[in-house]
Amino acid sequence: MTMPRPATLAASAIDLTKTYGRGEAAVRALDGVSVGIETGRFTSIMGPSGSGKSTLMHLLAGLDTPTGGRTFLGDTELTGLTDTQLTRLRRESVGFVFQAFNLLPTLTAWQNIRLPLDLAGRGVEVEWERTIIDAFGLGDRLAHRPGELSGGQQQRVALARALVTRPKVIFADEPTGSLDSTTGAEVLALLRRSVDEWGQTVVMVSHDAGAAAYGDRVILLADGQIAGDIVDPDADTIVDAVRDLGRA
Repeated sequence: MTMPRPATLAASAIDLTKTYGRGEAAVRALDGVSVGIETGRFTSIMGPSGSGKSTLMHLLAGLDTPTGGRTFLGDTELTGLTDTQLTRLRRESVGFVFQAFNLLPTLTAWQNIRLPLDLAGRGVEVEWERTIIDAFGLGDRLAHRPGELSGGQQQRVALARALVTRPKVIFADEPTGSLDSTTGAEVLALLRRSVDEWGQTVVMVSHDAGAAAYGDRVILLADGQIAGDIVDPDADTIVDAVRDLGRA
């Protein structure tokens, strides 16, 4: 039976499994996960090391293929798409923010921000681009290359790059992992602002309860399965839930 899929889901998975390796060396990273990511909300994914949280994000984003089950981006099923179709879909509909920034060192900040549009052959929405640049305080840094920027500035460029295409979903993998606490809080506040002011959908993997608490919802994973789901979280509630997972 096919699970009903409300139109408000930006991304979803049905009975998702992912196994790495074969035989006795096989590791099941995800084991029958079904989840829906609501449009226009900030969803955090947490769990112990090896719980499958990054694997789940990569499958939802179309960066990897499942061993079993189905994944959707909006109403488009990713399962069965060709590599070319997946590349086009990611380019048009998905934004990415990584711990390591992943900026091209030979390009200026402005060129890095516009790179997804250039690759897709799309024109720039000048007003939207200016809104992002102003909001992120990058106006006087556009001519600088990544090596001339601080870590926080580089991550703001990466977030602006993710937003410039107006994607259906932004996937952020430990986006504050390389930043100090103050700069990390600034980046998290910008992710929160992108949801509250611009209606963006954000999915963030984090090991930090304080970071995850910026979300509207926290999905907890353990041993490749959904182990909890917290709505309107705070850091203390998340810490308690993760501690309980360790005792289970």
